Amino acid sequence: MYNNTRHRKRTSIRHSGSYNRSPNGFPNGSAKRSFRGGFQKPAFSSNNRRGGQRRSQLEGADINMFINKSKKDDSEFKQNIIQTFENFNLNQTLKQNITNKGYLEPTPIQLQAINSILEGRDVIGLASTGTGKTAAFLIPLIHKIYLDRNQRALVVVPTRELALQIQEEFKDLSQNMNLFSTFVIGGTNIQRQIRDLRRNPHLVIATPGRLKDLIERRAIFLDDFSNIVLDEVDLMVDIGFIRDVKFFISLMPKIRQSLFFSATISSKIQEILRYFVTDPVTISTKKQDTSENVDQDVVKVISSEKKVDQLHDILIKDGFNKVLIFGKTKHGIEKLNKELEFRGFKVGAIHGNKRQSQRQRVLQSFKQNEIQILLATDVASRGLDIDNVTHVINYDLPQTYKDYIHRIGRTGRAGKTGFALTFVHF
Repeated sequence: MYNNTRHRKRTSIRHSGSYNRSPNGFPNGSAKRSFRGGFQKPAFSSNNRRGGQRRSQLEGADINMFINKSKKDDSEFKQNIIQTFENFNLNQTLKQNITNKGYLEPTPIQLQAINSILEGRDVIGLASTGTGKTAAFLIPLIHKIYLDRNQRALVVVPTRELALQIQEEFKDLSQNMNLFSTFVIGGTNIQRQIRDLRRNPHLVIATPGRLKDLIERRAIFLDDFSNIVLDEVDLMVDIGFIRDVKFFISLMPKIRQSLFFSATISSKIQEILRYFVTDPVTISTKKQDTSENVDQDVVKVISSEKKVDQLHDILIKDGFNKVLIFGKTKHGIEKLNKELEFRGFKVGAIHGNKRQSQRQRVLQSFKQNEIQILLATDVASRGLDIDNVTHVINYDLPQTYKDYIHRIGRTGRAGKTGFALTFVHF
């Protein structure tokens, strides 16, 4: 277990029950894992209650599910050294933009997807978060649209944050190419979005709710788009957008290029696939639920009163340069934000009570290293692609194991090693 007894500035808490590694590598007093390098998933219960509030399904689970040493194997990335973006048949300005982004060698999914998309094939991409799939579909689509300005592309994503990430990536990759994009998401001015759509942008990035609203207002017609991307489909299904996705597919032109990206393929997703893709190329770089590049450990909570002190003592350690902390509730995140600000940390928070513009300002500050710590509810656990997040801290347990996977997927991205710490009450 994570030992945070060094570098105490504000308080000198001594862990009478501090967890150190035993000779066999496991926390003292805890059982070995049931299989090597693996997790023991808990038996979830939907009826857990405590104090009248809904409990996390992970409370009381085997803590070893949160402990896993990074098994980073660079061979997957080293194999790409022989392949660079120069080898792709891409426009030279686009290649320069790729270089300016700092992309040197393609990731495995980029390596496999870009040529297939350039050839006009439908693609099913199965990949863990942080593998570079946004660039995997944007790069060939930008090249395709640049060669034929009558081409337009629609990207449908589950969250506002992901839509904005894709918008930023498109702007960077299409510099000096005279291509335009817009995003249509909830929480922002719909009239402005309608005006933007009238300019016939080459790329439209949309969340399902706002897209459906604009379709009903006859402000957008899906048969105008010859290229369609459904991204993070598993989350769209999870949060109840399966009917909307089916509705969108029914409005799409018969002749189109369809690109489909998801971490998992459930029976519901298979139902969508039957109507969406034609003779697709299936690309899978997904090996396991949690990233092999994330070193996972737990922190024993001494008491609820001293929990924030323990967090403080962790955050002042060397190496905690860019930290994403997840909490359970909006109120709890706001309270923690004020406390960490009081203690002198550079911190910001995003959650459902924040306006979209506020959330974007905080995210930009975090990306540009103006703040060290970003606090978030699970609104930020999917779709955020932030460079160089050194640590993810689960200050409160996630609701499900799947939520845990998506939270810690914010670090250890693009082949880098990241760290995840989970606070556990005993």
